[in-house]
Amino acid sequence: MRRGRGEASTILRAMPNTTPAAVLFDLDGTLIDSIDLILRSYRHTLVTHRGETPPDDVWLAGLGTPLRAQFSRFTEDEAEISAMVETYRDYNLAHHDAMVRPYPGVLDAVRRLHAGGRRLAIVTSKKHDGAERGLRRCGFDGLFPVVVGADDVERHKPEPEPVLRALELLSVAPDDAVFVGDSPHDLAAGRAAGVRTAAVGWGPFPRAQLEGQAPDFWIDRADDLLQFGGAAA
Repeated sequence: MRRGRGEASTILRAMPNTTPAAVLFDLDGTLIDSIDLILRSYRHTLVTHRGETPPDDVWLAGLGTPLRAQFSRFTEDEAEISAMVETYRDYNLAHHDAMVRPYPGVLDAVRRLHAGGRRLAIVTSKKHDGAERGLRRCGFDGLFPVVVGADDVERHKPEPEPVLRALELLSVAPDDAVFVGDSPHDLAAGRAAGVRTAAVGWGPFPRAQLEGQAPDFWIDRADDLLQFGGAAA
């Protein structure tokens, strides 16, 4: 696991509890490396429906938000948006298992958090069944009793509802939890929900873009996650 731009791992602010009861995670770009698959799915969809391939940074700007919201940037036609979502999902699922993998060291760190008694949850803008498939494929089976997907809530990241829903299902108060993510949308949702936030340094967003959300923690290596209470190796 590389460090973000050479910085040392940093704790910006101590949590009220140094070992929080719950650690919530985003999925894509945080636990599993699916960015190339996501971008290929995006390019395929835009070529199929619009005959164009906008720059990847157009898509990356909305990464972490639901597909309908992202495709609405290209058309206001609800039927076309639905068709684009279907095309994206068909391509993504067809190539999913061959292209997704956990980030180096992250699976072991999550297992140690689980063994150390942390309550774990996934908070993602991917649909629930797709999130479960990614977790199984990458070896996270049985580690996340709570998964909150795009189809489990009405209002999505950067709104706080999915984070609050995960806390409700875990029976944990916001001040006893931390939300780990790779995008500004993750950090904004966590902040709005009243939890501490942690930004990982291996996702597609540059550190300078994440700094605007003032995360409480920078996670530059997988082992940095163990400050939240992981069991000994």
